[in-house]
Amino acid sequence: MSNIINGTEIAKIIKDEIKKDIENLQGKKPCLAVIILGNDDASHIYVNNKNKACDYVGIKTDTYFLDDSISEVELLSLIEELNDDTSVNGILVQLPLPKHINEKNILFKINPLKDVDGFHPYNIGLLSTNSATLKSCTPSGCMEILKRYNVEIKGKNALVIGRSNIVGKPISMMLLNEDATVTTAHTKTKDLEYLTKQADIIIVAIGVANFLKPHMVKEGVILIDVGINRFDGKLCGDIDFSCSNKASLITPVPGGVGPMTITMLMKNCLIAYKIQNNINIEEN
Repeated sequence: MSNIINGTEIAKIIKDEIKKDIENLQGKKPCLAVIILGNDDASHIYVNNKNKACDYVGIKTDTYFLDDSISEVELLSLIEELNDDTSVNGILVQLPLPKHINEKNILFKINPLKDVDGFHPYNIGLLSTNSATLKSCTPSGCMEILKRYNVEIKGKNALVIGRSNIVGKPISMMLLNEDATVTTAHTKTKDLEYLTKQADIIIVAIGVANFLKPHMVKEGVILIDVGINRFDGKLCGDIDFSCSNKASLITPVPGGVGPMTITMLMKNCLIAYKIQNNINIEEN
């Protein structure tokens, strides 16, 4: 059996589950509002992929293409309108935002019940108490990978390299909620190699190409690579893929965590719809 995790395959299975669930809904279908500012090619490609995924599972999308010169007040006003629109179940603001707009002000304005990115402090607070239903998409994707590959998390030494609000901090809390013993490493961490050699599970999200090397990990480690970098003209992750020779499981880049992020966004949109329509949500 291959030790290379197929994130694309897992994402397809989950999207099919979501599609079936939506087909069984009574009445209107879930609706996701997507706001994108400016003409950044990468952002437009990402939004296009999100829209394709929505079409596949049966989620309606309303996309707002705005000029990047829009004022913060105008953007906040649009979000307020979407908050009040009962036909909209999820709101997503594509990042990064122009420098003249305060990112926190925008993300915090979104109704927590429509926060399909899982970035609102209300939802992060619920995550810290193991009570969240809308969780950050990329960390949720990492956890879903571990679940689908029947990885035992309870009691394991888990190391998260990276402490961003989008990935590092949420994934650390998710692992802790699953009874792992969690260490979060960052730029100020001393003797990182000692920690990497002790870890049963390592999740790397720092944006440094091929950072984690084979000599830094033990035999049988499980490696989840969140990084997406371009090195010598090719896409690669934060983990040197030659670590696959020692790992029991490893995610490739591309084709690992990446496909899971958009899939978990679809799942969050469905969850948000159910919350807003008082439909029972199974344990996630």
